Amino acid sequence: MTVRRRVAVCAAAGGASLALTFSLGVPASAHGSMTDPVSRVAACYAEGVESPRSAACKAAVAASGKQAFYDWNAVNIANAAGKSKQIIPDGKLCSAANDKYRGLDLPRADWPSTKMSGGSHTFRYKGTAPHKGSFELYITKASYDPAKPLKWSDLEAQPFVKVADPKMENGDYVFQGSVPARSGRHLIYSIWQRSDSPEAFYTCSDVVFGKDGKAGGSTAPAPAASAPTEKKIADGAAKSSVQHQGHGTQTGSGASAAPKTAGAAAGPEVNGGDGTTGKAPDTELAETGGNSSTPYIAIAGAAVLSIGATAVITAGRRRARAAGR
Repeated sequence: MTVRRRVAVCAAAGGASLALTFSLGVPASAHGSMTDPVSRVAACYAEGVESPRSAACKAAVAASGKQAFYDWNAVNIANAAGKSKQIIPDGKLCSAANDKYRGLDLPRADWPSTKMSGGSHTFRYKGTAPHKGSFELYITKASYDPAKPLKWSDLEAQPFVKVADPKMENGDYVFQGSVPARSGRHLIYSIWQRSDSPEAFYTCSDVVFGKDGKAGGSTAPAPAASAPTEKKIADGAAKSSVQHQGHGTQTGSGASAAPKTAGAAAGPEVNGGDGTTGKAPDTELAETGGNSSTPYIAIAGAAVLSIGATAVITAGRRRARAAGR
């Protein structure tokens, strides 16, 4: 074998090895939504995207379009990096400032809700692509008015639950928390901030405290929210545009579904809560670190090319030195 061919083989082998290392080291993108208490987006998806039952979900689908609810598990910001309160403006907490999910921000007192009571509660969060990270849950203040756009100041300043890497049971993150005492209609806001990436996910869950299940001040019972079943999730997967960076989604049984291949576009420019502007969160293609324009495969490819080029240059120098002797 010639020197040049040996160099080429070694470079290819080294590149393949590095590519494999990068492939094995790249974590799957996280996706999911709160299912106990049921989030708005999960409740509307469970009702049926094509013909939702409740007035609130009908209005949300009309405002956002159907695709947002087939993509129920992707209300995210790819580069949140723990700065959710700075980058999500008032009135857009439930959509995480992504226009795609604008229907979730509709202020109304008839969102499908989950009955709650103060004290210990077992929370469940469907993790369709699990990942390490922390959950923070905030509850609205006693003065909360569901008929007004949700603001950060409507939430208690500190989370009443904060947990890192909770256990997973049948596809759900499960953790305990002590719910503050309330009466009437309220909202629980969750932030799932990944620890292996700057990506974060958000949910708004409408809850009603009280035995009669009435929406605050209303004489009619609040519509009951239901979480999507595993069959419902599986049935709608073909219509989802959510991507998992080629890793597949995690179902409740732990099986891996085939990843989507459709492309994703970055969201429109939005005004952040700190007065800055930038691109709206990219919900369709969740990143796994760095920034939204640097996929791991590009990093791996660049590294492979770099090693191959270095090997060829080094071999050439050695041949030149040998010829000069």
